[in-house]
Amino acid sequence: MEFSLIIICLLSSFFVGIWGAMPAGKVYGVNLGSWLVLESWMMPEEWTAMGGQICDDCETCISSEYAFARAYPKTVDAQFEKHWDTWFTEGHVNELKAAGINTVRIPLGYWIIEALVDRPTESYPRGGLKYLRRGLQWLQAAGIQVILDHHAAPGVQSYKQLFTGNCTSDIQFFTPHNYHRALVWTAVMTTLAHLDPVFANVFAIEAVNEPVSDANQTPGYGQFQKDFVQTVREVEGLLGIPGFGNILSPVLGGNLTAALSKASSSQKEVRAALQDAAPILLDIGGMFALLPMLTALPRIFPGRQPLITNFMDVTWQYNNPPNPAAAANGPQINDRHVYFAFGGATDRSPNAYLASVCNSIAKDAGDSQDDLTWVGEWSLATEIDATDEFLRQFADAQKMLLSKGRGWIFWNFKTEKAVARGWSYLEGLRKGFFTQDPSQYNNPNICASYVTRDNGA
Repeated sequence: MEFSLIIICLLSSFFVGIWGAMPAGKVYGVNLGSWLVLESWMMPEEWTAMGGQICDDCETCISSEYAFARAYPKTVDAQFEKHWDTWFTEGHVNELKAAGINTVRIPLGYWIIEALVDRPTESYPRGGLKYLRRGLQWLQAAGIQVILDHHAAPGVQSYKQLFTGNCTSDIQFFTPHNYHRALVWTAVMTTLAHLDPVFANVFAIEAVNEPVSDANQTPGYGQFQKDFVQTVREVEGLLGIPGFGNILSPVLGGNLTAALSKASSSQKEVRAALQDAAPILLDIGGMFALLPMLTALPRIFPGRQPLITNFMDVTWQYNNPPNPAAAANGPQINDRHVYFAFGGATDRSPNAYLASVCNSIAKDAGDSQDDLTWVGEWSLATEIDATDEFLRQFADAQKMLLSKGRGWIFWNFKTEKAVARGWSYLEGLRKGFFTQDPSQYNNPNICASYVTRDNGA
């Protein structure tokens, strides 16, 4: 009993308001892209200085974390520690706080849980979890909430994309083995989000970023969505999180990892994932002094909320895709990605871009799905030679459009200067494209002259 009281006291110091609560009002956020999942196009100078390469076909050169680790197996960990240490710093957190940012979405690769990597056939840098925990502490101190985004899934979920960590045409995520590894990742991250005080500002977890858009090429993805949600909720059930405390039997003597190893879920894929997560959590617990919380924690969670499960919106795919709404159990929100840099305007002119955005605002007015969706990625990038004045207008118009739902999360918080125009929030803030208060506009009437009568002007 005395030991349990000590643990409760340790945890109580981290409960500020509601642990893991979604920001009040709208989400105003940025992605921490190219930090723990490096995308070389965003930082070409640093990448080539590290020993990487930039090429037209990313499958043919050292363009990704996987290719780098294969090319430099003896130095990859040290090289990436330098990158993790400098790409995202406490100074950036202070800038984001001053700019009114209340949320960050952190893209993560499955390899941040190192036990999930099938070595030696797979190669990725080691040591990222330490830097994730440090960054979460900075963000928590600044009052910024966090979405953990499974950005790069085991086996790769999309063709020849740097965001998957391995630029390849060989897509293997949609297989039982890799679905299983993704569910184990989910169980581990859910547990850390609820038990590790460093994760106290995490309020949502995203299943998988931007899978192949043709649903014919994603077999079993609908069942994976259901298993993902069930994995989250069954961990929460073991912990006695309000609303999910009766899914499973009580934690065995306060020992969560013992309970995971004896999980009796009716869904065999979920049961296997929970069981395989237990030894991984014990290893992580030993590494970061978390074992007391994993093995002797009482089931008392004052104010703890269930995580929001997060999926790409059903419109991301075509050919009769599974609808994440069918998997919902507890709080769930859709993630919609909106980019005008790859089409979307009637022609390549400033007026066409603004008309496209502004008419979308009018056309979609009253969309019943808005409250169930946030925009997890957007940018100011276009296919034209944009002036500063146009980008100020474009930023205002997009913010009006994207604020209709639960809010927006810009891609990215920063890039190198060579690619910053349109892609760096902090650079856009310095140039005046964005207002210091993200809820405000340079010109709140920007769309007045662009909305057509057909769209309800």
